[in-house]
Amino acid sequence: MAAAVRAIGSLTRFTAAAKYCPPRRAGLAGYACRNVASSSALQARTHVNYDVKGDVAVVRFNSPNSKVNTLSKQLQSEFTEVMNEIWANEAVKSAVLISAKPGCFIAGADINMIESCKSIQEVTQLSQEGQKMFEKLEKSPKPIVAAISGSCLGGGLEVAISCQYRIATKDKKTVLGTPEVLLGLLPGAGGTQRLPKMVGLPAAFDMMLTGKNIRADRAKRMGLVDQLIDPLGPGTKSPEERTIEYMEEVAIDFARGLANKTVSPKREKGLVQKLTDYALSIPFVRQQIYKTVEKRVQKQTKGLYPAPLKIIEVVKTGLEQGNEAGYLAESQKFGELAMTAESKALTGLYHGQVQCKKNKFGAPNQEVKTLAVLGAGLMGAGIAQVSVDKGLKTILKDTTLQGLGKGQQQVFKGLNDKVKKKNLTSFERDTILSNMTGQLDYKGFDKADMVIEAVFEDLGIKHKVLKEVEAVVPPHCIFASNTSALPISQIAAASKRPEKVIGMHYFSPVDKMQLLEIITTDKTSQDTAASAVAVGLKQGKIIIVVKDGPGFYTTRCLGPMLAEVVRVLQEGADPRKVDALSTGFGFPVGAATLIDEVGVDVAAHVAEDLGKAFGQRFGGGNVEVLKHMVEKGFLGRKGGKGFYVYQQDVKNRSVNSGMDEILAQFKVPSRPEVCTDEDIQLRLVTRFVNEAAMCLQEGILSNPVEGDIGAVFGLGFPPCLGGPFRYADSVGAKQLVDKLRKYEAVYGSQFTPCQLLLDHANDPSKKFHH
Repeated sequence: MAAAVRAIGSLTRFTAAAKYCPPRRAGLAGYACRNVASSSALQARTHVNYDVKGDVAVVRFNSPNSKVNTLSKQLQSEFTEVMNEIWANEAVKSAVLISAKPGCFIAGADINMIESCKSIQEVTQLSQEGQKMFEKLEKSPKPIVAAISGSCLGGGLEVAISCQYRIATKDKKTVLGTPEVLLGLLPGAGGTQRLPKMVGLPAAFDMMLTGKNIRADRAKRMGLVDQLIDPLGPGTKSPEERTIEYMEEVAIDFARGLANKTVSPKREKGLVQKLTDYALSIPFVRQQIYKTVEKRVQKQTKGLYPAPLKIIEVVKTGLEQGNEAGYLAESQKFGELAMTAESKALTGLYHGQVQCKKNKFGAPNQEVKTLAVLGAGLMGAGIAQVSVDKGLKTILKDTTLQGLGKGQQQVFKGLNDKVKKKNLTSFERDTILSNMTGQLDYKGFDKADMVIEAVFEDLGIKHKVLKEVEAVVPPHCIFASNTSALPISQIAAASKRPEKVIGMHYFSPVDKMQLLEIITTDKTSQDTAASAVAVGLKQGKIIIVVKDGPGFYTTRCLGPMLAEVVRVLQEGADPRKVDALSTGFGFPVGAATLIDEVGVDVAAHVAEDLGKAFGQRFGGGNVEVLKHMVEKGFLGRKGGKGFYVYQQDVKNRSVNSGMDEILAQFKVPSRPEVCTDEDIQLRLVTRFVNEAAMCLQEGILSNPVEGDIGAVFGLGFPPCLGGPFRYADSVGAKQLVDKLRKYEAVYGSQFTPCQLLLDHANDPSKKFHH
């Protein structure tokens, strides 16, 4: 059995050895070209068109007014019409499917089309229509070649794997994947049935359950793509245009070869593949795989996400009961999933991400080309890395040679990890690093367009560096602070030009965390805000823009929740239990672990500052618990001890027994009526949601969408709940207010619901999202 499982595991490393070398490219001069653009039916087509080159039809996808092609109703309808014409045309022997958009084959189904459905039956019908269309492609009497350049995702991949042959450009932008699970869905147009047969069960599960993108070279090794072509460089046209034209010629050659049988669509199977196929033909082996994968999914999702388990179920149905049962199960489960609260929450986050990747302030007057970062610590080096990596000329300044060296090493390591993962070549890494200068003085700051400070969280130090910077930078230069809690207006008070001062709050680790919280004061100019957003977008961030105030939005929401965590621990709960309850609710990191990760000293500092700003409402746990931890050196992960003990290469952390004495000293009696597992979860979550609503009420947040995005991508609020505002809509503001009142009766003003929540509770028609 172990050997069989090993053989199955090795499937993902199987390299397909393609035997066929295409014939030398024939020029197009000899082709009889018939462009059918003059036909009346085609004139009405806006998304799909085609022409015939010799005996090969070239079908082009091109959704109007969009950077990407999506499988909208219009595109599907025109595609069906075009294919019917091609199948009816006896002069056409084969076809090529290609995109007219460089960088995108088909990016997936049109999400709005799915969202507009009002019932499970409607979504199921959509799925069945897609299945029928792609079944016709799969059984096409004329061979079809998919020519893939750029993103080929979701429904786009389902189109491609229905074709008889696939070629792809060996380019970083060319990725194949099934991201439906990230929207709480499953591949609904035959993907769950075709993919396992094409790449094998383990690789298919890996793709469908993670939603990760597969690069073209790996897709070739897996058997997902039959041939790769190298992209071309610049010439009389752009590299993208030249590559598309070249790929079209190659695809035409392959299509013609398939039609006249000089090219075989069947791949030679290697020994490992044959062994794997044999192992998978044994029912017992298949059952073991289903069980193993289900167990892993349950562990990772805590059963909070229904889509992964449905994917396993649908794949299993197809393999065990046949195609017909598999396709039926796929369409039915697709319909069911589309109507779940989890899918609606994840789809809402997707729309939110799209919204937060636009610059609502418009284009800045002057592009930021040179960026200086003050402080080469963990945050400063992280900011420098994501900046230089995206082509910004970057200066990294520190006050000590040791600190600077450590920061430069961190940037090198971050980029070198990309080399190890084959996302960069060592030459590209060195070219990127040549754009970064490390220094101890302000040399070159006279050319800086923006300075981001990431120095210690102390107002005096921040004022000092602000004055030093303003003495050396040009008049247009923007000064941004990466503070996590100090009000930007207080920092800007020392500035000669407060309109150029803004907050840019990054999250650690900067190269992994997607969120950037930009903070504007009453004096920040629109152009300064536009520049900050433009830099954040260039760094690849999802951006929320909030008004200034203590803790801004993210730190302010986290503060009350962490105060409640400390209180729960003081009431006698074990850190492991607190972690299990918070991850069981959907948080990716346990609440006690989160304090260790943030740093106990940072948590104590922020708790004290926010306590001064907001008073009793930010109380709960005693901040002295955190201060005593700092005194004992229990700083969290970075110090090796916090609530847990951290040792290198030790996976299972033990609880720090040194905490017993501190928690005993600050122990408070627990009240059974508010200390059930559900109550502990809701005490943490309701304080978070109440504070988020308070930020919207006070105008710190401009809209609920940014509130949800900030909470999920910056603080790990459960994605399956869609963020605090979608969660409030989903469970109902009245239910939340009732819970807050219950806890208020025991703990006082920390649980007093804000006016905005009360308004929503009193009027059920009021929703944060419409």
